[in-house]
Amino acid sequence: MKSIYDKTVDVLMFREGSDEDSNSTTPIITTGSIVWGVLLRATIVLIAFFFVMDSIRGNDYWWVSLFFIWAFVAFPAYRQYEKYAKRIENFVEETLCGSCIHFNKGAQSCNIYDEHVSKDYIPCEGESWEPR
Repeated sequence: MKSIYDKTVDVLMFREGSDEDSNSTTPIITTGSIVWGVLLRATIVLIAFFFVMDSIRGNDYWWVSLFFIWAFVAFPAYRQYEKYAKRIENFVEETLCGSCIHFNKGAQSCNIYDEHVSKDYIPCEGESWEPR
């Protein structure tokens, strides 16, 4: 299991979830982790940009911050979300929980038992399964 430090480094280094995330009982990449990464990266980029702009005393180049926000915040988040959506789509097709009415795609969890599901772990053991 990864420490909080390792997870923070993963967010800052733009490391994306892999297919192994589907096998762990707690997913590493979720919608919330993507939003958290966007907020964290945007804050870091903006603070760094304010320091750079203050040191060069050039307010004429504020528009460069938009490029940095796109390159280091928005585009990596978009790529990460696409990969996450594809992984969830495969998860829905391959598992019993994916076809259940109680499955929450955004959190990859069961709404009844409030537990994360994986390919190897079904919280209700199939007893509370209802079709969509």
